[in-house]
This record gives sequence, structure tokens and C-alpha cells, in this order.
Amino acid sequence: MERFQKQAILRDLQKKMVFLAGPRQVGKTTLSKSIAQEFKSSMYLTYDHLEDRRIMLNEGWLPSTELLILDELHKMPKWKNYLKGIYDTKPSHQKILVTGSARLEIFNKVGDSLAGRYFLHRLMPFSPSECDKIGMSYTLDHFLERGGFPEPFLAPDLTEANRWRLQYVDSLLRTDVLDFDNIQNLNAIRLVFDLLRERVGSPVSYSSIAEDVAISPNTVKKYIQILEALYIVFRVTPFSQNIARSLLKEPKIYFFDNGLVKGDAGAKFENFVATCLQKHVYAKVDYEGKNYSLKYLRTKEEHEVDFALVQEKKIEKMIEVKHADASVHPALTYFYDKYRIPAVQVVKELRQEKVDKGIELIQGQSFLKHLVL
Repeated sequence: MERFQKQAILRDLQKKMVFLAGPRQVGKTTLSKSIAQEFKSSMYLTYDHLEDRRIMLNEGWLPSTELLILDELHKMPKWKNYLKGIYDTKPSHQKILVTGSARLEIFNKVGDSLAGRYFLHRLMPFSPSECDKIGMSYTLDHFLERGGFPEPFLAPDLTEANRWRLQYVDSLLRTDVLDFDNIQNLNAIRLVFDLLRERVGSPVSYSSIAEDVAISPNTVKKYIQILEALYIVFRVTPFSQNIARSLLKEPKIYFFDNGLVKGDAGAKFENFVATCLQKHVYAKVDYEGKNYSLKYLRTKEEHEVDFALVQEKKIEKMIEVKHADASVHPALTYFYDKYRIPAVQVVKELRQEKVDKGIELIQGQSFLKHLVL
């Protein structure tokens, strides 16, 4: 099966390097090798493999190689200088695809800049919108139960999906986290991880988690930043510009793998909508070059709306998520009446779509399948 982003990546490879980032096991290697088939000669090298590492360090590929795929390169010391040197001296016909399970773009903030030399593409789990575009059948319940990662999503049964997830979590916390940072207390970061699984959709207090785990709030913040840098979780922070300032600055935390959420049906559906909205935001940034972000709204009076799509610091749309509530949420009405911002309430179980006093009530699958990838 061909991922929807393949053609966009092939186009960008003709212009610059491409960074393909995203969570572990989301399909980056499979997509990279599919892209490699479009070239007469290619070489796939991963820094995790000793022999490949030697080839990387010695630049031991043939000059005639048309596509060079470098996986997990960010684990190499001074990898940016290395990559800059390769890109600036490569033959004109040679294309470079760099992949990794960490946020490659965050490394661009320190040291020598690679600005102007690459396009960033972020590969996310399957979503209803992508499934529609590639002709894959799905149900929302299947997504909520399995998540959108290829292996559990396509597994023959739930048992196989659950077995994958146990190994996935163990690999994330034992391998990826330790590779990314020298964590002394692996048990503590696992406890933080488990607590976040239970608090999806609620503002997260670093102090509260710190007290539960018996570590400092700064350590909690550091651990969450690591989980975020490894595409395990993502933060949604309050929007304050042109809206009454937020009472609290705590982020809400969501998981890229919907199967990791511990909570009721409402929490799991909210997390899934969050992942689809985040994927939508990445697409707007990566493919349309627009300054998009995902926020939530909260006033001092505690009027709160789940999500706000923001472009150029202006709210484009407010989104409230409900599992089965067909009555418009009071906070959504409050913000709509006061600011006239387009508003939608996304309901998983909704018999009849309608507009109520200017606010759209839309069935979950209908809303999600029309999001831009």
C-alpha cells in the first residue's frame, strides 16, 4: 500500500534534501524503500547498524548512487556538519533522504544551520482522510481500538495488535529514550508516561505529576519534552492572543498512538480527533507553507473549548469534541457569541447533522475524513 505523501516527497527530492520524521514504526522505512524503487540506483543506510555506520562515516557509496537514504542519522555526533558537507559536495544527480524517529527539525535550532537545504515531511499514523485517499476501508471504532499505526491497524485480530503495543512501549522507553538522553531514572519516566495515559484531554500540572512520582516539576517537564521529541506525545497549549488570557498555562497532552490512551470512550475519541488535527496542522505547514498550530481555549472564568485551529496567530476554527452529546457545549456558545469565530462540535455518535445558532454539529467520521493531510 502506498502512503499518500509519497508523490510529494518525490517532487521535493528533485529540489532539496528531504527530512522524513515521525514516530517509531509509523512506516518511514517502508515508505523510504518504496521511494527508492523509483530510482535506478539507491542505497539505504541506518546509523543503528555497525557496518552501515562505517559506510556512512567513510562516505563509502558509489558516486553514481541516485538516491541516498540515511536513517537515524541524528544519533551521529555532529551529524548536521556531516550532512551539510555531504549535501554541499554531492553530484548534482544525487538525492538525499534523511529519516528518523525523533523530531529532526528541533536539532536545527543549535549549531550550524541546514536552513535552505531541506524540506521537512512528517509521516503520521493512518487517519480517515488518508484512508479515503488511498482507498483503504476503515471504521472509527477500528481506529479507536487499534490506533493508526500500520501494524496494529492492519493486524488480523486485536490480540496481535495488543502484542505489538506491549513491545512498542517497551522499545520506546528502554531503547529510544535512553538513546535520546542519558536518563538515570527509567522507572520515573515510565511512571510519568503511565500518568499521562490517564490524563488525556485535561490540562497537565507538572507539579501534580512531580508529587505523584516524587521528582521535581522541572524533571517532569524534561521527561515530557523527551516524549514529545520522540513523537510519543504532543502538547496542545492554551491560546491567549485576542482572547481573554488563560487562567492556566498547562498544556494538554495527547498520544500519537491512540491505543495508548487509558480512559473512557470520550477520552479515546478526543485523543483520536487531536491526532487527526495535528496531522492536518503538519500538512498545512509541510505542504502548503502556512503558519498553522493547534491550541485550546480557556478563560479565567473557565470557559474551555477542546481545540482551536490557528493560522498566523488568528483562530480559524474552534472545535469541541463529544462522544455522544448532541447539545451544543456552553463554552462553544460563549466563544462563538462573543468573538464570532467559526465553531464546530464533532460528535462520534450523532444521528442528525445540523446548525444550531451558528454552530455546526458534525458526525465524527464526516469531519475527520475531510481534513487536509
